[in-house]
Amino acid sequence: MAFHTINGRSVAYRLLGSDVNPLIVLAHPLGMSQAVWDDIIPALLPRYRVLTWDLPGHGASQAASGAQITPADLAAEALALAELAAAERFHFAGTSIGGVVGQQLIAEHSDRLLSATLTNTGAVIGNPDLWNTRAGRVRQEGLAAMSEEIVPRWFAPQAFEASPALKAGWCVQMSRGDDESYAQLCEMLGRDTFTGKLSGKNAPHKVVPNKVKVQLFGGSEDMATPPATLEALAAELDGAPLEVFDGVGHVPSVEAPVLFAQKLIAVLSTGSNYDVA
Repeated sequence: MAFHTINGRSVAYRLLGSDVNPLIVLAHPLGMSQAVWDDIIPALLPRYRVLTWDLPGHGASQAASGAQITPADLAAEALALAELAAAERFHFAGTSIGGVVGQQLIAEHSDRLLSATLTNTGAVIGNPDLWNTRAGRVRQEGLAAMSEEIVPRWFAPQAFEASPALKAGWCVQMSRGDDESYAQLCEMLGRDTFTGKLSGKNAPHKVVPNKVKVQLFGGSEDMATPPATLEALAAELDGAPLEVFDGVGHVPSVEAPVLFAQKLIAVLSTGSNYDVA
């Protein structure tokens, strides 16, 4: 792991693989860390250079330093790290809030993207009341107290049956996060949505961006962003292809890493059959 200062804040990242290979940037879900990608990285490295990083106040990244975090702030981190890797264009994959980062890149920086794979996310995730309530509770109670309640929502029951220690392990990881950074990210999810921002026909005032290959994935057992949320996102993207993994919850890279790696590599190798324009 290495560190890079972005907008005055230390960001923890990993840059793995040969610099002759195309770059893929991976963005993790809220409350987790870049470790969610560990089980798929070995499958990617023979053909891709891999960049992962920890969101503000997550993993080993410094806590948020301002009063408000925006999707543009998170996309700026991805772009700064891609520039550090000397990649003019790159593939992107993000889960949950990581998928929100991807939507910001599609909306405002499509010229930098070779493809975008968005999993378990949505143009709108939940509602403002839900996120503002959670932000208030986190500030009052702390992530350590709330982890036992939140972590079970990330995984399908089968995942806990296959790995009984999974819940305890991610509760520990979540508990180590920065309460204020997490709260600000919750408020961001309740405030900043992408309805009407991703479709060329819905946003005729925009300069038509470069075409970006887009693929959506979801999980049949995902309580946080159920398939209907992904279907709504696909509609916002004028019909981007969506595949729902049966028996998988919110974090396919952890729950079904072999399947997810195979699907992701197929997207990276051939592109999806949809171009957002």
